[in-house]
Amino acid sequence: MLGFAVLLTVLGYASVGLAIDGRVPEALPWYALGLSAAAAVAHAVVRGFAPYADPLILPIAIGLSGLGLVLIHRLDISYALRWHSEPFERNQLMWSGIGLAVCLGIVALLKDHRLLQRYTYIMVFAALVMLMAPAFFGADAYGAKRWIKLGALSFQPGEFVKIAIAVFFAGYLTVHKDALALAGRRVMGFQLPRGRQFGPIAGVWVLSLLVLIFERDLGTSLIFFGLFVIMLYVATERTSWVVTGLLMFAVGAVVVASFEPHVHGRVAAWLHPMDYYKVPRPPGVVSDQAAQALFSFGSGGVLGTGLGRGHSDLIKFAGRSDFILTTVGEELGLVGMTALFLLFALLIERGLRTALDARDPFGKLLATGLSGALALQVFVVSGGVMGLIPLTGKALPFLASGGSSQVATWILIALLLKISDSARRPDPGPAAGVDEQATQLIRQ
Repeated sequence: MLGFAVLLTVLGYASVGLAIDGRVPEALPWYALGLSAAAAVAHAVVRGFAPYADPLILPIAIGLSGLGLVLIHRLDISYALRWHSEPFERNQLMWSGIGLAVCLGIVALLKDHRLLQRYTYIMVFAALVMLMAPAFFGADAYGAKRWIKLGALSFQPGEFVKIAIAVFFAGYLTVHKDALALAGRRVMGFQLPRGRQFGPIAGVWVLSLLVLIFERDLGTSLIFFGLFVIMLYVATERTSWVVTGLLMFAVGAVVVASFEPHVHGRVAAWLHPMDYYKVPRPPGVVSDQAAQALFSFGSGGVLGTGLGRGHSDLIKFAGRSDFILTTVGEELGLVGMTALFLLFALLIERGLRTALDARDPFGKLLATGLSGALALQVFVVSGGVMGLIPLTGKALPFLASGGSSQVATWILIALLLKISDSARRPDPGPAAGVDEQATQLIRQ
């Protein structure tokens, strides 16, 4: 499966060169050798330190990361011709390598995922610091404050918040899930939680609104709050938590969108994407990205125009981030989009299967939270680009350019590998010399 993932990436790289330059790229042998070596090292480390890990997780991650490298390489060529911009491929290669190295380091050094439960409150403290830091020290980029710059380097703390929050919720709910499951009053057919247990969800609701207000980051706010609701429901099995959480987030989002210009502008662009081309242009409509994405998907059709033969670079800077999905839709068509979403769905499904197979409550909740965070991020990015929900500006995992997203996603993969290794590891056999009757007694 790893060989198949590498082969697809190499063929995609060659296809881009043939479509644009009419010849196979000169760097193709080195590209294939480097990707094959990385996949071989990853396979050896996982087999050595997590031999029972789910066999699908790593190949899917390698395949999605390789597809992202192909798309960045393809866009670099068009961006250089049309906009004279600097290439991103080398940075993407570097950060993909760093992310994979961090993943393998966690697999090798983390002996047991349950050790993370010791750092429950340290994780939430770190998450809150990272969540609120951009509001005070962040740089305003494209209308939202989600970046922190340290000299020549910049990173998005929100990409790592979802992992720290998942660890915190898993540790907290493992201890307090019985208290949170206690029913309060019945209102309109739903068992609402008691006031004492309502405090955590109210606090998370307030924090998500603060992110919306001060950082104007709709994507991080939605992922943060949605992750909490998912894990709370899995831990308590109370539908009232989900209903209450969705209503609270909807009310808060409507209120914020009514007075925050950036959020209001994204909602307006979502409802009326073609208003950008009206004369005179309606106030608040400042981007044609949503309309260009629809044009791109429409021109792709069922089978697409072919790698290297699209025009998604017309979306300008966003074509390498969340709007990289339009390149898939235009050049690989509906078939390519379906295949991409099936890969993401299969990766999320293997994470949820790991949660079902995990033998400890912390591992179950952590695997659920990590899978839910990945699912939410794919949904808010693809939904925004395709016009299902307002744009969020988040990076599409593995595909979009950006070091923070690459490293954070590979950390998520590493934790899923460790949990699945523990869940799938067979029970130890009986000690040598123990007769059958004693063995049955021990098992009972």
